Amino acid sequence: MKNILIIGAGRSASACINYCLENAAERGWFVTVADSDPEQAEKRINNHPNGRSAWLDVNKQNDRMDLISRHDIVVSLLPAHLHLLVATDCIKYKKHLVTASYVSKEMYRLGDEARDASLIFMGEMGLDPGIDHMSAMKLLNDIRAKGGEITNFRSYTGGLIAPESDTNPWHYKFTWNPRNVVLAGQGTAQYMEDGKYKYTPYSRLFKEYVTIDVPGMGKYEAYANRDSLLYREIYGVEGIPNIIRGTLRCQGFCDAWNALVQIGLTDGSYPIHDADKITYHEWMNAYLPRGTGSVKERMAAFLGEEIDSDVMDKLEWLGLFRKIKINVANATPALILEHLLLSKWSLSPGDKDMIIMQHEIDYQLDGKEYHVVSSMVMKGEDENDTAMARLVGLPMGIFVKLIIDGKITTTGVNIPVMSEVYEPVLEELEKYGVVFKESEVLVEA
Repeated sequence: MKNILIIGAGRSASACINYCLENAAERGWFVTVADSDPEQAEKRINNHPNGRSAWLDVNKQNDRMDLISRHDIVVSLLPAHLHLLVATDCIKYKKHLVTASYVSKEMYRLGDEARDASLIFMGEMGLDPGIDHMSAMKLLNDIRAKGGEITNFRSYTGGLIAPESDTNPWHYKFTWNPRNVVLAGQGTAQYMEDGKYKYTPYSRLFKEYVTIDVPGMGKYEAYANRDSLLYREIYGVEGIPNIIRGTLRCQGFCDAWNALVQIGLTDGSYPIHDADKITYHEWMNAYLPRGTGSVKERMAAFLGEEIDSDVMDKLEWLGLFRKIKINVANATPALILEHLLLSKWSLSPGDKDMIIMQHEIDYQLDGKEYHVVSSMVMKGEDENDTAMARLVGLPMGIFVKLIIDGKITTTGVNIPVMSEVYEPVLEELEKYGVVFKESEVLVEA
């Protein structure tokens, strides 16, 4: 019997856990779900005969090592900075490891040790990163196979709210870790545009978005995501003039989020004094220079907005100008914002989320230029069975099966850009409705 350990039972874990449990009886697997909240882990197991829950504080070394040593494959759904603890134990006890997070430099440094031990450490095996890599590589390699030369690559993904569940002026609700949403984009985005390196610092990121047309869905805003330059060699597109990976949001979101950034509300580096005693109105006033007029009027002037603009309407809808106590002690601005947004952006019963992924690729073949658009749209069933949870969790579950079945030969620390990974994973994902629709046009000279 193969023993699978899944660490983390949060909102993105459900599909991976369910997939492994559904395969457990037939394939002789046993699945342990470990979490610091044992009730949540027990709920995910749901009395399955081939599963059990376990309490785990991942920072407690002896408990962590004991659990890992008794399993064959570890799936870590922990916050990214904790994967290294798990990875070190996996090397010590010779266990395979799968995560959905971006692979850090520290994790890559374990590559030789993992390879020497014939271990498979697969990172970025979720949605974005994950399905984006796999679908992009399949498309790129299909074009290369017929002799095409890639000239431009753009890829965008968004975790959004389905139109039928869109009930607020931000056109957004939480479908993944709220903390990550608040902190998204911090750092400097890097990409190539017209053959030139481009660097967009966080302070400008949400001002410098572009509009993307998604077939059948309409227009969305896209801002640059992290460091796209890292993937030039991985994707085999080192010489092309344009490469960017971006995040999608509904129209109007980026300007309003930029306002939150400019005020300073996404900063997690310092505490707000007496945050449990002051009101949101007082908090906003604390960011403004002296002047006449109401806090809302002065904030509009500070942001360069009209008092009745769409951006100011969104800020007011959040309650930032209300004389209601924040009631969050010893909190940073980012934590206060997260607390506020949770009260405004949580999924309601019956709400459906929506994932959109789109690749746009230009290539040359026989002296002609072609433009390819490959799009995938998936909606969740409800507030619990979300598209986000499926598309993060299913690729990991499928990959676990491939490891157990001996279908994966590539060892060391990797991301899913090799055909032995993306071909079978994408093929099985199609059975779950993950289908890319492609269109290709000849670009007139």
